[in-house]
Parts: sequence; C-alpha cells; structure tokens
Amino acid sequence: MNAADSPKAKDAAKPGPEPKTATEKIVMGGGCFWCTEAVFQRVNGVKKVVSGYSGGHVPNPTYEQICTKTTGHAEVIAVEFDPAKVTLATLFEVFFAAHDPTTLNRQGADAGPQ
Repeated sequence: MNAADSPKAKDAAKPGPEPKTATEKIVMGGGCFWCTEAVFQRVNGVKKVVSGYSGGHVPNPTYEQICTKTTGHAEVIAVEFDPAKVTLATLFEVFFAAHDPTTLNRQGADAGPQ
C-alpha cells in the first residue's frame, strides 16, 4: 500500500473545521432589554445577545423581585461580537441610535428604575 493511500493520509487531506474567530463581549444597559436585544440581533457580526440584570443589592434576583423595582438592578444585554466584522464604534452607534441617555429611568414606553 502506498503511504498516500493510507487512512491517516486520507484523513489528513480532508479539510478540517473552520477555525473559530476570536469574539469580544460588551455589556450595555438601555432600558427594556428585549427591545435592545432585538436591535443587536440584527447587526452583522454580532454572534449572540443575552438579556439579564446588572448591579443591585439582591444576589441572583428573580423576575418577580426585579419587577418590584426595589432591588436596584438595571436591565442589560451582553453582546458577543466578531471584531473582524463589526467594530465597537459601530456597536456604540447602534446603541445610541436606539437609546436616549438623556431620559432618566425611561426608554420609550418603558419607565422605572429597572
């Protein structure tokens, strides 16, 4: 048997999986996280968007606790993105187009400290 015909040689000639590209993450708070999440899911280069809460004085709060508006938490999104496809500057442009930082505790119809 020729060495080039061996099973190992044939496996080595097969293309492997695509190398994973390095991603970066940023956490942003912009009012209702479901609305903000929906905006970022449409941005080319964004790999994943996860909604959650940040800050506050209650560890691991439930949704019901958050809704009391007494835990001190803010709604946030964690955006995982490929910096080779979308820049941080572009993500900030998208964020500030969807978020008005001049309105305290309000974004659109969503009002309150959470």
